[in-house]
Amino acid sequence: MALWLCGAGHGMAEPKLNVLCGVDEAWCVTMQRAFEARAGLEISMVRKSTGEILDQIRAERSHPTVDVWWGGTGDTHLQAGSEGLLDEYRPVHQQDLLPWAQNFSVMSGSRSAGIYAGALGFAYNSELLAKNNLPAPTCWKDLAKDVYRGHILTGNPNYSGTAFTMLATLVQLFGEEEAFGFMAKLNQNVVGYTKVGAAPVKAAARGEVLIGISFMHDAVTQKIEGFPLVIVAPCEGTGYEIGAVSIVKGNRNTALAQDFVEFALSPEGQATGAAAGQNQVPSNARATLPLTAPDISMIKMVDYDFATFGQPEERSRLLSRFDSEIHPSQTQ
Repeated sequence: MALWLCGAGHGMAEPKLNVLCGVDEAWCVTMQRAFEARAGLEISMVRKSTGEILDQIRAERSHPTVDVWWGGTGDTHLQAGSEGLLDEYRPVHQQDLLPWAQNFSVMSGSRSAGIYAGALGFAYNSELLAKNNLPAPTCWKDLAKDVYRGHILTGNPNYSGTAFTMLATLVQLFGEEEAFGFMAKLNQNVVGYTKVGAAPVKAAARGEVLIGISFMHDAVTQKIEGFPLVIVAPCEGTGYEIGAVSIVKGNRNTALAQDFVEFALSPEGQATGAAAGQNQVPSNARATLPLTAPDISMIKMVDYDFATFGQPEERSRLLSRFDSEIHPSQTQ
């Protein structure tokens, strides 16, 4: 379900740069316009879920049509790098990045750079909670209780980087056997699985479902818009993402792709997130932190193992087990 996001000008026969975007549509548009204004040319920006981006880059390995992959969970970028799908590049702005982003770049072998961070959680609609006379969930394991039957929406990890982060988080929190036992119980309460990671909390915000599991910054964006959401950092602890940017190997516009990466890592490029109403924590130490961004230093976090869960074999194994045991047939 690709969404073509076009810039202000339409006179060029072919865009000079092709970018796949893994963040919210609003940020895709804002980033595209900002880079076009800076570079003085038109680019193509296509919004897809993280898993779909990886699938496309794999399929186009011998004849890539994409130059840059911007946004989406870092473990998926790491997987693409380990499969030889990404170019090495050491950005000029590397020295300005926060330690977690610098560590991510080292981990990727300089094939990806961290651009933002965000913690996983869930949010519930307080009006629906009161209407159904239900207790407020505060922990992951609360979500498996029978009282929430038919009230939860979450992502499908085959498509959504957010949902794969959840899968990997639960394995790290509880151990693999207990995690899959929990997800089997949770599945009985889930009304559907989405391709887009932010979709569950957007649905909860609109009152279409009681509880949505997503990154907390996506829920914050909805709450700021006035929706009756209560945002929860699960009591057991939670995982987090490092959103990344990467240059696709075999691209046709290397110099311009590098310019895009530099802009994405600059304070100006990272400010496009807040300008688009997004609340991730930027990776550049000189960038301004959105006032409403969740304080991830106050959240109980797992020591997320990007190296392990960014490996193709581990990702494929976990997804195969998820499909065979959970059967996420209601993907939206």
